Amino acid sequence: MMRLKPQTIPRTCPEPEIFNELVSLDGMAVLELGCGAAELTRIIATEGSGRSVVAFEIDEVQHALNLQIEDLPNVIFALAGAESIPAVDDTFDVAFMFKSLHHVPVELMGLALDEIRRVLVPGGLAYISEPIFDGDFNEVLRLFNDESQVRAAAFDAIKWAVDSGSFELVSETFFKTPRIFANFAEFEDRVIGATHSCFELSDELRSEVRSRFEHHMTDQGVHFFPPNRVDLLRRPL
Repeated sequence: MMRLKPQTIPRTCPEPEIFNELVSLDGMAVLELGCGAAELTRIIATEGSGRSVVAFEIDEVQHALNLQIEDLPNVIFALAGAESIPAVDDTFDVAFMFKSLHHVPVELMGLALDEIRRVLVPGGLAYISEPIFDGDFNEVLRLFNDESQVRAAAFDAIKWAVDSGSFELVSETFFKTPRIFANFAEFEDRVIGATHSCFELSDELRSEVRSRFEHHMTDQGVHFFPPNRVDLLRRPL
């Protein structure tokens, strides 16, 4: 299993471009773990046919907002973490984790992958997308939220799941995603103010973060291109 530096990753694209290439979803029972504000949930549920989606979120504030969504009849929103999935064995054809495995407590990451294996049908696919802690965006993030260790632990947990035979590795895909902010206020709202984290920054630290952020400012705002790795895993038959 490889780890690449951002400068060696040539592809930049939105995440749906990646999962639509790797996974066929029409007619499938889909699980999403850590659905956040359901942006990708919406794409999965609506850009195809015959798809049923169960989308779990552990942040109670965001889950309450998701329950207000009324135009996704083929999606069930529920409150749960990946380490304890309230579903019977052999339920789903595809499971997605979009940058959420590293939010699982490190000691529970292996259990989360075991749970995904349990609820997938034999031959079912787990699409696990994790951010690589490198590049300009993460250098700003590091000032108040250094995720380098938990992200490394997430990659180690995936490697363990493959080495132990719990999953087969189908493919690894590396890409960058554009993250665009008009100004620091938008960065504060979307990143610092994310309800799943609730960061409390001192005035001094906030000033330092702002200075580092605005170092990348252009006439079109700030454009970051953080790197990601997707491990596509299969539950053995």
